Amino acid sequence: MRHQKSGRHFNRDTDARKALMRNLCTSLLESPSGRITTTEARAKELRRWVERLITTAKDGDVNARRRVSQEISKPEVVERLFANLVPRLAERPGGYTRIIHKGPRLGDAAPMVIIELVD
Repeated sequence: MRHQKSGRHFNRDTDARKALMRNLCTSLLESPSGRITTTEARAKELRRWVERLITTAKDGDVNARRRVSQEISKPEVVERLFANLVPRLAERPGGYTRIIHKGPRLGDAAPMVIIELVD
């Protein structure tokens, strides 16, 4: 039984799952519009990762920058997060992302959503 085991597995091992989430986090934070299209399950799991990263980045010290850099692979995205996004979201206590349902994907009818950063 899966009692008190949080998170989705996506039929991947741990390293592949972490790589998937890190890449999705990087894509969401580096997109100019602050939004990406993905499946509903991935977006719901991505929300947990991104909100944790933004909350960590709100500390603004060197340790926070190092912890965020472990999860985001591109230094320019880390810089954008600390320079642009964190000041915009500084007074917000949480809920930095929004999920908008888009409809089923044509190939396999997977539910697609748009996940975006809230202004």
